[in-house]
Amino acid sequence: MSAPRNTTQRDKDRARIRKTKANCGICGNPIDYTLQWPHPMCFVVDHITPLKRGGADHISNKQAAHNQCNSKKRARDFAPIVRRSGSLTR
Repeated sequence: MSAPRNTTQRDKDRARIRKTKANCGICGNPIDYTLQWPHPMCFVVDHITPLKRGGADHISNKQAAHNQCNSKKRARDFAPIVRRSGSLTR
């Protein structure tokens, strides 16, 4: 059984990630940080490697996400988003 999650640390991590104003780590689109829970496009913290799949409850395994993207992802594995600038040509 895993150790209980520390809510104080969770809140600190959430504030630290919110401060970056990063795009969604799942879909890559901007997040409107003014939207409140439970709006589907509001900011939530996503575990990159889900806890149920052995991911750590550590800041290095967390990213910003839309509520709906995180809900769709659930405990499945997703490849990281790589945004292309379009400045390179083939």
